[in-house]
Amino acid sequence: MYHHSEHQMLLPDDFFLPFGGKLNPDNRWVVLASMIPWWKVEEAYMDTLKDLTQGNQAYSVRMALGALIIKEKLGTSDRETVEQIVENPYLQYFLGLPAFTETAPFDASSMTHFRKRISREMIDQVNAWIVEDQRSQTDGDDDDDDDDHHNTPSTSAPSDEKEGKEDAPRTHQGKLLIDATCAPADITYPTDLKLLNEAREKLEAMIDALHEPFRGTQKKPRTYRNQARQSYLSIAKQKSPKRKKVRKAIRKQLGYVKRDLNHLKELSRPSGIERLSSKQYRELLVIQELYRQQRQMFETKTNRIDDRIVSIHQPHVRPIVRGKAHMNVEFGAKLSMSLVDGWAFLDNLQWDAYHEAADLPGAVEAYVQRTGVYPKAVLADKIYLTRGNRKYCKERGIRLTGPKLGRPPKQASKEQNQIEKQDAADRNAIEGKFGEGKRTYGLGLIRACLRNTSETVISLQVLVMNLSKDLREHSFFIFFMDLDPGVQYSKGGPTVA
Repeated sequence: MYHHSEHQMLLPDDFFLPFGGKLNPDNRWVVLASMIPWWKVEEAYMDTLKDLTQGNQAYSVRMALGALIIKEKLGTSDRETVEQIVENPYLQYFLGLPAFTETAPFDASSMTHFRKRISREMIDQVNAWIVEDQRSQTDGDDDDDDDDHHNTPSTSAPSDEKEGKEDAPRTHQGKLLIDATCAPADITYPTDLKLLNEAREKLEAMIDALHEPFRGTQKKPRTYRNQARQSYLSIAKQKSPKRKKVRKAIRKQLGYVKRDLNHLKELSRPSGIERLSSKQYRELLVIQELYRQQRQMFETKTNRIDDRIVSIHQPHVRPIVRGKAHMNVEFGAKLSMSLVDGWAFLDNLQWDAYHEAADLPGAVEAYVQRTGVYPKAVLADKIYLTRGNRKYCKERGIRLTGPKLGRPPKQASKEQNQIEKQDAADRNAIEGKFGEGKRTYGLGLIRACLRNTSETVISLQVLVMNLSKDLREHSFFIFFMDLDPGVQYSKGGPTVA
């Protein structure tokens, strides 16, 4: 059951404090609450609820999404987030509570359900609404400061009635920055030997569970678990074991895993696998595929295979080869992000390694939908300079940064050198945005376990980065007005009144 609650915004002065006083309207959580269009989010949130008339009262969308934003903003755990909410009246106002309360508005376990219910697509839409609202305010300020509107791009073009063509933007403005990175999952560094040993231990626990009804009447199948454990530790404890020894240990673990799988098959015939928990059943399916992959790589003497499993607990995680100096391979989701005037947009997110150059046309079309014009230039690294992308940008009059095809000129012009130098400086912004997300907002280590909740967390971090950007501009506005009230401020910059 769900009731509308976000069509009327609660003002800071209306929030009841039992110890007296009022909330500061310039507090960051009060300002953040005014930036999010809660009524729009509520309509999208209600579509995800299966039944709106039966069952217990569902938490409001402001409670659910607000709690997730608080968690990513503060970088805390689920339990610590609830504790922070109980202690802070500003956080309670951000969640839409009418008065301060000393009891937790929800249990920490509800955070998991919030992440499951609020999808990545919903958060991306919220991000688009926030950026659109802030950009419209910026354009409005520019219109007030300049009657000629020379900074406002035209969002429409005259139609060609003779040829029957659709309206298309014919002006170019701004720069589009695009790049890809990896959001590593919170898993241990996987090795073939470690994965097989973990699979063997889990299979032994399943054998114990299925044999429990037959204790005393039927002999338990021999698993040689002590011998298998010692065989694993003899290699795992070595600092740099030789390749032949590792391969021999992998062959032994493959034999133990195969033996345990056969035992499970025999034990499941008389009584089925109902005694296994749902978690064990999921792990059994993963281990069967893991054994097939490891067996194939062992027989073919290769280290690569499609959809390679690197974690039994999180089978959706894939190895992503990045070629970085400190870490050649990362394990997590690969995402493509574009940056426009400091606003970040998540263009693509996949768990399998893919060629990010294919994301460029989609990022440009998304730029057109948001601004109504094509960008003057697309700033990207060399991996995006494919023939297809060059042709796509050339047909639309977009300058794609990077060297041209063919033999380079003997001496580049001074103007060309300045353009390339400026492009390289401007492109640092998206690298800095990746660093901000990984160092400050948890993009460097995704602690969610499920595939959909991990995608929700990644989208949340992009949303929080945009909210923080807008909050910094608001804080600068407050500081600037206190410093010199005779100067007017807009998102385009300060102007003398």
